[in-house]
Amino acid sequence: MLPRLLCTSLFVGALALAGGCSKSEPTSAPQAKSETAVAPQAADTAQQAAADKTPQSGVDYHSFANTDDYRVQHLDLDLTVDFSRKILEGEAQLQVKRLNDKNPPLILDTRGLDIEAVRAGHGDKLEPVKFSMGEKDDHLGTPLKINLPKNATRVAIQYRTSPDASGVQWLEPQQTAGKEHPFLFTQAQAIHARSFVPLQDSPKVRITYNATIRTPKELRAVMSANNDPQAEKDGVYEFEMPQPIPSYLIALAVGDLEFKPMGERTGVYAEPSLLDDAAAEFADTESMLEATEEVYGPYRWDRYDLLILPPSFPFGGMENPRLSFITPTVIAGDKSLVALIAHELAHSWSGNLVTNSSWRDLWLNEGFTTYLTNRIMQNVYGDERYKMEMALGYDDLQATLEDRPDSDEILAVNTRGRDPDEVFSDIPYEKGSLFLYELEQKVGRENFDQFLLDYFNHFSFQSINTEDFVKYLNETLLKQYPDKLDAERIHEWIYEPGIPEGAPHPQSDAFTKLDPVRQQWLDGEIAAKDIDTSNWTFHQWKYFLDGMPEKLSDEQLKELDSAFGLTESTNNEIAFSWLMIAVRNQYQPAYPRLEEFLTSIGRNKFLRPLYRNLVETGQKDLAVRIFEEAKPGYHPLSVKVNSWVIYGEDKG
Repeated sequence: MLPRLLCTSLFVGALALAGGCSKSEPTSAPQAKSETAVAPQAADTAQQAAADKTPQSGVDYHSFANTDDYRVQHLDLDLTVDFSRKILEGEAQLQVKRLNDKNPPLILDTRGLDIEAVRAGHGDKLEPVKFSMGEKDDHLGTPLKINLPKNATRVAIQYRTSPDASGVQWLEPQQTAGKEHPFLFTQAQAIHARSFVPLQDSPKVRITYNATIRTPKELRAVMSANNDPQAEKDGVYEFEMPQPIPSYLIALAVGDLEFKPMGERTGVYAEPSLLDDAAAEFADTESMLEATEEVYGPYRWDRYDLLILPPSFPFGGMENPRLSFITPTVIAGDKSLVALIAHELAHSWSGNLVTNSSWRDLWLNEGFTTYLTNRIMQNVYGDERYKMEMALGYDDLQATLEDRPDSDEILAVNTRGRDPDEVFSDIPYEKGSLFLYELEQKVGRENFDQFLLDYFNHFSFQSINTEDFVKYLNETLLKQYPDKLDAERIHEWIYEPGIPEGAPHPQSDAFTKLDPVRQQWLDGEIAAKDIDTSNWTFHQWKYFLDGMPEKLSDEQLKELDSAFGLTESTNNEIAFSWLMIAVRNQYQPAYPRLEEFLTSIGRNKFLRPLYRNLVETGQKDLAVRIFEEAKPGYHPLSVKVNSWVIYGEDKG
């Protein structure tokens, strides 16, 4: 979903989930290690798997859906957006394919949905059928069980969402840029689609969808589908998504939105006051699209537009197909943070086109996408920018490895018995990318590019797991380059913690030359005002600040702030790095900016580390005060993760 500069929430603590998740795929047999094949990790016996909760390949433990009996293939939505009650209300019709001759109840995922009626049948002949709600699980939601007639291939569900749906945020006018109209947006990843649509909420299930969205007439609706920027604002919007996508990519936003094109296939939707700045900041999007196509094959989604959300959006970006959702915190005025756009665009190949089949396999989405992001940045902005992005990613990975348990350092991470949101960290992103970078270094860039092109074509519009990738790798690169690739090393990359010895260490001369400058200042040999920063990029500022020691004196902090105006920086990434230093050292002149920062931005990449720093430095009372003030404007996901950080529990 998001690169390190837009990284999603880093959840803390293992969350025990109740049993009952549908094991909807057969377990893959364990493979023995050999000299010619990479051996997937597997439990020796079913008893051992049950005892230690080792995930079984091909099983999605985060869905109740019985996907071995039925597969939903198409969704028709007809929803009314009610801002006064903060609900979506209407009907979801599912086209269902039977996978065997059995006729068990159809089981769907829901969370907080009020199911009013269910009809089922074949074609247009739908009749009321019995349904029941199963036992509620705090994290998975509640299974919806529907008794189907034997010939039924269509199910219509009349329902409404809860005002506090985990995947929907309702914003008051004062929380938007324009301050005049309310705003709604959804965020379905990882398992939040079930909070606004009853469906098989698993990334292994891909569906097409049509939607009719009814809104107040002064507002515009947009979706992860074929948006028409010329559509009249008449309160009824029609959408079609003809390519099959997983449920976490279903997305809706409603607000005072206008559109501005940036290229033949690219444009931006935003509130009027943000539109021109956003279009200027992201003007290179079309060039990014063309550069990616040249190497990795045609773009399969027709258009690629951006939606700029209010600042409460909990992520940097979300790769909803045809319409990536983007935080306004990356509008810096100098295109310094546009790696976020490259990342969300790259997902059009890695993630949206080829998808992880469960959240255990997240690295197949994010590691590949982070690798592609760096390549896009190189192709559009040059080698120096590429080296800096790579080096920062490596440094972020090292910091994450110091902060995570060994079990979370594995690419094929164990998510069984945990909230799937918890697996988002720099591990699947940066370790996954570094693994691919090593493969590229060993077989050569041209050969590895051909491998990726073939990979995207081979698995296009499919959801796969780690073992599917391992099998494909065995049959392609390992056979083609047996003298350059080692099966045991690949196994170590995927199934063992940490980074294998001898892994590539990306570096940048633009950074290494800053190390002596920083040290000279720390040693008092040079004044901060005498450091020549006139040609520094954002990346160099971040490297310079993030490399500071844990403790600085009040005099040193005042000198840095006076020389560079760090407290007042309008670049959110630089401001974040500086505020982390300020909190560690309780530098009070920066605290008004800290409070403004935490109450005006909902991006968890910034919130969680700052709140954690406050708690760990004995400033929990301040963290609580600011959080409770800011909480009404945060997304439910931001409330959840930062409640854990501050209170050790969810106090949403």
